[in-house]
Amino acid sequence: MNKISIIAVVIGAVAISSCSDVKRTPGKIYMPDMAYSRAVETYNDNRELQAEGINYNAMPVAGTVARGEEVIYKMLKDTAGTYVTSSSMTNPLTGKLSEADYTETERIYLINCGICHGAKLDGNGPLYNDGKGPYPLAPKNLVSDELKKMADGTMFHSITYGKGMMGPYASQLSPKQRWMVIQYIRMKQGGETPGAAAATDSTATVKADSTATAMN
Repeated sequence: MNKISIIAVVIGAVAISSCSDVKRTPGKIYMPDMAYSRAVETYNDNRELQAEGINYNAMPVAGTVARGEEVIYKMLKDTAGTYVTSSSMTNPLTGKLSEADYTETERIYLINCGICHGAKLDGNGPLYNDGKGPYPLAPKNLVSDELKKMADGTMFHSITYGKGMMGPYASQLSPKQRWMVIQYIRMKQGGETPGAAAATDSTATVKADSTATAMN
């Protein structure tokens, strides 16, 4: 009888606890905030997301270093005068892009830049479309005299941290890719065609990801 009484008590306790309105089911998702995270499109307006309490600004977490990037780009956006002093940086990719690099850079440009600046770099991309697109102001004409005079370092700074209505691309493009895009723009400005790089130092391209992006 004692065993039966013990079993009855245990069953009764389980039955009573199961009738509680306290939810004890933990669920099957280990990290629900990641499993059900808000999808963010590349060209979403950050202000709309922030108004919903979503902290998204398209920038890497402060203090983090991208995989394969040895040197942190030290010219912080909020430091006074950095846009002006960025002109002192030079593009480590000297000479023309090779045919293979030109093709790859053109692909990168069309994916990340062409939607605003256009395939012809004239500032008439799909988002502007002669004023018929959603953006009222025309993006910069990258083959204009104004942009021809802009220093490579200033252009790099603008791509990295954004400028005006253009958002930052530090999280989309590596430092090397940013310099390649700049070199692609320079070639387009001069009407040049792809060819063998003029630089004899084969390490120049490899180092573009790191040392050339730091301000000394």
